[in-house]
Amino acid sequence: MSQAHVFDATILREYDIRGIVGETLHAADASAIGRAFGTIVRREAGNGPGRRRVALARDGRLSSPELAAALADGLTASGVDVLDIGLAPTPMLYFAVHELGADGGIQLTGSHNPPDYNGFKMMLGKASFFGQRIQDLGRIAAAGDLLDGSGERHAVDLFERYIDRLVADYHGVRPIDVVWDAGNGVAGPAMAALSRRLPGRHQLLYAEVDGHFPNHHPDPTVAENLVDLIEAVRAGGFEIGIGFDGDGDRIGVVDGEGRIIWGDQILQILADDVLERRPGATIIADVKASQALFDHVAAKGGRPLMWKTGHSLIKSKMVETEAPLAGEMSGHIFYKDGFYGHDDALYVAIRLLDILSRGERTLAERKDAMPPLFNTPELRFDCREDQKFPVIEAVKAELARTGAEVNDTDGVRVRQGDGWWLLRASNTQAVLVGRAEALSPEGLEACKTALTEALAKAGLEVEIPA
Repeated sequence: MSQAHVFDATILREYDIRGIVGETLHAADASAIGRAFGTIVRREAGNGPGRRRVALARDGRLSSPELAAALADGLTASGVDVLDIGLAPTPMLYFAVHELGADGGIQLTGSHNPPDYNGFKMMLGKASFFGQRIQDLGRIAAAGDLLDGSGERHAVDLFERYIDRLVADYHGVRPIDVVWDAGNGVAGPAMAALSRRLPGRHQLLYAEVDGHFPNHHPDPTVAENLVDLIEAVRAGGFEIGIGFDGDGDRIGVVDGEGRIIWGDQILQILADDVLERRPGATIIADVKASQALFDHVAAKGGRPLMWKTGHSLIKSKMVETEAPLAGEMSGHIFYKDGFYGHDDALYVAIRLLDILSRGERTLAERKDAMPPLFNTPELRFDCREDQKFPVIEAVKAELARTGAEVNDTDGVRVRQGDGWWLLRASNTQAVLVGRAEALSPEGLEACKTALTEALAKAGLEVEIPA
């Protein structure tokens, strides 16, 4: 039996494995992840001819080269061959699994977390590896129930093939002027390559990969991280600004007036295009998305489906429902329409620019046509891990007692007056997540008050910013 390895319990998350390098995550953990994952691949990928193969990529964090080397050592020690595509955004790793016919894939990335974090996003076959499967991996490593072997590591250059695939779905007519911002994340080189293949004026911000993230944190769903992008768009008279997170699977967008186009609003524009060609299609959005999106999809003849937050959960639901398009408020947007069904922010950028370029309306004009809404940003309330779900259950029980109109797909989403409020437990942090939205300022205040009171009755005192 191979040597057992026990992970710090905090790194085995719902959607991925993630920790603080040097504290909860070490090179020995990366090696053990490779051994355990390679064992799972060999046991589950079938008995076809040849050795099993796992694609491997890494982001631009300072710790990624060392962890990637340890991960590859673990994979090959399990008897799996490694197809190493090197420095690459997460969606390029997903692309590699499809393009190379690999039996699985691992992306080494800290995504949008602080610089001292790193982690692992995994695919088994062409499906996400998450939830219970991550816990199973931990148990296999702890038991030392590992296969031995001597796999090989092969470097594979996929960059140009990936860029070719992205631009293949651009059929634009009208040149679009774009400011791009990679936030020094690993999407930078691909972003730069795409800009050279598209018509119009293009300005690049922070395209150089730098794991110190010296300019701003690479999370385009936080308004303060879009300040430079907004300023560049306004100063240069550009039509659109596009930002990416640290590993390139989440997108942020601003229009020519410098207004942020949030994830559900981006999805609305993309859904219009899909529904024109695929009438009646299912469009999935997470529970944090605006009611205006679901109503809009229904009005356009589509089937809106509200689902749980989490990129792995959304991808699984897409497969189940054969939905061609899905998205989250967090900027994860998933295309099955003409693509692979995973969240690729660079591909979403291409599809959005294609839509704008084939139409006469600017992005700002499309934004103006959307109904005015009053809403909160995503609200996060500290709550101990062992209390998160009990609080949600207590709130749910009280709502049932009062006869409120509740959707319990993921936590509780409550219709109230001309709006709604949401409360759900985060799957990745010791917090509860809230949001509220209404058609009027008065309606929003009523929803915020109801959310605050519901938490107070469950024993959690919170204050929602004005």
